Amino acid sequence: MKILHVLDHSIPLHSGYTFRTRAILTQQHRLGWETAHLTSPKHNAPAGVDGGEEDSDGLHFYRSRTPSGPLTRIPPLDQWAVVQATLARLREVIPRERPDILHAHSPALNGLAALRAGREFGLPVVYEIRAFWEDAAVDHGTSREGDLRYRLTRALETHVVRRADAVTTICEGLRGDLVARGVAAGKITVIPNAVDIERFAFDLPRDAGLAAELGLEDKVVLGFIGSFYAYEGLALLLEAMPGLLRARADIRLLLVGGGPQAEKLKARVAGLGLEAQVIFVGRVPHDQVHRYYSLVDAFVYPRLPMRLTELVTPLKPLEAMAQGKLVVASDVGGHRELIEDGVTGQLFRAGDPQALTRAVLALLDDRHNWPGRRRAGRDFVEQERNWAVSVGRYQSVYTRLLQGAAG
Repeated sequence: MKILHVLDHSIPLHSGYTFRTRAILTQQHRLGWETAHLTSPKHNAPAGVDGGEEDSDGLHFYRSRTPSGPLTRIPPLDQWAVVQATLARLREVIPRERPDILHAHSPALNGLAALRAGREFGLPVVYEIRAFWEDAAVDHGTSREGDLRYRLTRALETHVVRRADAVTTICEGLRGDLVARGVAAGKITVIPNAVDIERFAFDLPRDAGLAAELGLEDKVVLGFIGSFYAYEGLALLLEAMPGLLRARADIRLLLVGGGPQAEKLKARVAGLGLEAQVIFVGRVPHDQVHRYYSLVDAFVYPRLPMRLTELVTPLKPLEAMAQGKLVVASDVGGHRELIEDGVTGQLFRAGDPQALTRAVLALLDDRHNWPGRRRAGRDFVEQERNWAVSVGRYQSVYTRLLQGAAG
């Protein structure tokens, strides 16, 4: 069985999207399946690779050509040009690779191109939704909920879902939203986010040298490692810091990463006079991230309540639990799918800095239960959220489509 994956972008670019893709492909190879990989023009391939081919981390990618011409600068015609460029590359790649299945990953532009190619070449199409991109656009400030762009994006998504032969999502929140739109529940399979458990050591010893370098010796370290988007709620965490410090002067906050909110967060830290208690590290090489994980006593994920966070599950809490780290998180829907309050983590009312403060202090005061919580989090990831279990769910989806095609 060979699956041709149609992607928005891929490694060597770094994002949650590309890391999920790499994990899926790696596990599909372990299952003995063949895969081919094509990215849309949104990948922004480097000079000389645009419309060509590129190898990264042992995977081979076909790149689509960047659309050109005056129409590509006029919304929404520019998005239609992306669909056409992806379709043109599919028409070149499909005869060469001869796949059995087209597996398009969101956004809907990829789904539109795959549906057209599927009809032309007689191939079944799986469409995978990782997030509703109209909701992400609201948070990024490029759209407003309910405006024309938002409604068009949502309508395109629904169009693709209804016409695809099978649909997968990363969580129950997204699945429930699609069912509410009238999509048959039996058509949708959840392939949840997971981790490669072998890549994460449980209860790593603290990196004493790094702790000394950052001034974190003998401190209680709260942490966040990831992208600084507004919906992550890091500003709320900063608002809670003065109250936390009044209760525990030895608390420090370690922020690793970067993103659109980085400068605003630094300015807020300065305004609160917390420069000595909040440490910004910036982005660090992927092979060094584990050193920073080792310093953190409890990771805090204060995602704000909105459609995006209510419907979509994040990956970072799973990575923290895999390493035996304590987790404090807001009670948005995406977190409730991952975290059992009082067992694998501590939940607090989303958007409430006082609730965040109480949850963190309650966890710090419950030190005798830390070993059990750490073990429970690791067990949950090992048993339910590892990639072998997650990717194995594609088997029934693909088999059903191939049997239908054969019939």
